[in-house]
Amino acid sequence: MIIWPDQDGRDVRPEKNSQSNRLPRRYRRFTSRLWKVVAVILIITSAPTLCLRWVQPGTSSFMLQRRMHAFLHNDHSFRLRYKWIDWRNISQWLPVAVVAAEDQKFPEHLGFDTEAIAQALNEDRKQTRGASTITQQVAKNLFLWPGRSFIRKGLEAYFTMLIELLWPKRRILEVYLNIAEFGVGVFGVAAASDTFFGMQPSQLGPEEAALLAAVLPNPRRLRIQAPSAYVMERSLWIQEQVRMLGGLSYLKTL
Repeated sequence: MIIWPDQDGRDVRPEKNSQSNRLPRRYRRFTSRLWKVVAVILIITSAPTLCLRWVQPGTSSFMLQRRMHAFLHNDHSFRLRYKWIDWRNISQWLPVAVVAAEDQKFPEHLGFDTEAIAQALNEDRKQTRGASTITQQVAKNLFLWPGRSFIRKGLEAYFTMLIELLWPKRRILEVYLNIAEFGVGVFGVAAASDTFFGMQPSQLGPEEAALLAAVLPNPRRLRIQAPSAYVMERSLWIQEQVRMLGGLSYLKTL
């Protein structure tokens, strides 16, 4: 630092810029608070997500929204059916059928199918279903709400990464089969098997599994009971895809 003498011979130090000193201090204070907020968000989101790796969810965001919608519209006929069932009690035809129908790269990707996303961006918006992986659907159904806003998509991406990081692939698929909506108010394979086929989930064959998977794109319009020509055609396509993937052996490594 250069010190200049004044007229009386005294050393004069240059005045410090108080504003320039305050800026770094304010910046450090802001970044410190920001990191604290980020840490709190990580804790309050990752802790319950980690617990759900072992604990069965008693409900989901979509189930709560269905109940709320029925309540607000005085729909007394609405009945929500949901019962958790463990992986070992689910016919293995169903997970293979769902993967064949919804997300054939599920065993390989880390939550996002980049090729499907790139393809969807070049197609009509109505055809973007294939870009959503099973993990993304679990994140959305379990924690979020329907919609296409940037906020919802951002949260979906965040929870997708969190789930892929904290859960094994089998757990992701197990939760999806238990919280997916297969009909109006019918959530999970246990309720769907009983409602539509009058059987246990362990008794599902390839035809029943393909029918269940066929309605997943829009379970409120596509019906398993008295299926339309489209549902039957999609069901046959899913059965063919299952055979092409190698049948039950495709998910043996999960």
